[in-house]
Amino acid sequence: MENGKIKLIVAMLIFGSVGLFVKNIDLSSSMIALARGIIGSIFLFTASYITRQNTSWKAIKSNLIPLIISGAAIGVNWIFLFQAYKYTTVSKATLCYYFAPVIVMFLSPFILKEKLNTVKIMCIIVAMAGMFLIVGAGSSAAENNQLLGIIYGLAAAALYASVIIINKFIKNLSGMESGMIQLTAAAVVLLPYVFVTEKVSLSQLGFKSIVLLLAVGIIHTGIAYLLYFSAILKLKGQTIAIFSYIDPISAIVMSSIFLGERMTFIQVLGGILILGTTFINELSGKKSDEKEYMLD
Repeated sequence: MENGKIKLIVAMLIFGSVGLFVKNIDLSSSMIALARGIIGSIFLFTASYITRQNTSWKAIKSNLIPLIISGAAIGVNWIFLFQAYKYTTVSKATLCYYFAPVIVMFLSPFILKEKLNTVKIMCIIVAMAGMFLIVGAGSSAAENNQLLGIIYGLAAAALYASVIIINKFIKNLSGMESGMIQLTAAAVVLLPYVFVTEKVSLSQLGFKSIVLLLAVGIIHTGIAYLLYFSAILKLKGQTIAIFSYIDPISAIVMSSIFLGERMTFIQVLGGILILGTTFINELSGKKSDEKEYMLD
């Protein structure tokens, strides 16, 4: 198997495991998101410097506004996603998060002036049916704050959909360059929010939480993003689209193995409908940009 595919598979498996780590960190979602932004941005800037990548600061300056807005959206998106992990299962949160491409499909005619063809309309309808099955399947959906977790997951999806759309307006920048600035913007935006809303005290944080927090920042953000951005330079768009579904599938499998989470047959069917429709849309559409794919 070629090097680019191996890197992409490893990156997707890392992204798929992030929920397992976040669920076991004894910190608020906003503090985890802030730490992820700070550690991840430092890692990417350091990697860029060590590998002597030619960063186009002129292009960054010309795209600064969309980079800051999308970076802020990424930061808040993480908060909602991490809240979803805490209130519902990793599998349900992941499937809700992967509703983002469906939201993009729905908004594209209004914001991007893209034509909504028959395939996309059918994908939206089927995906919404899938989400209905996940939310409404069984009486347990509203118990133990499960419904609140699903709402957080959909809020994260809406924010990531906005990131995908905003990224379409960013020109002449690689995914690596955009990622560095967006993670920095996420950290800068979240910093005052955390200090105003949270009682910041890391002194009582246990060793386990510290290790997991560093892993989320270094492995799930820095290393995973670096692997992803280096992999996509060598692969075709459809290959990236296909391999990107390792992320949600591995998240569901790992949450079942390591957390003992279970989904009903109806909820599994709903997940298949959501992932299946986004997958079909990816393969039936035109060549995708490297910044369109989902990153946890």
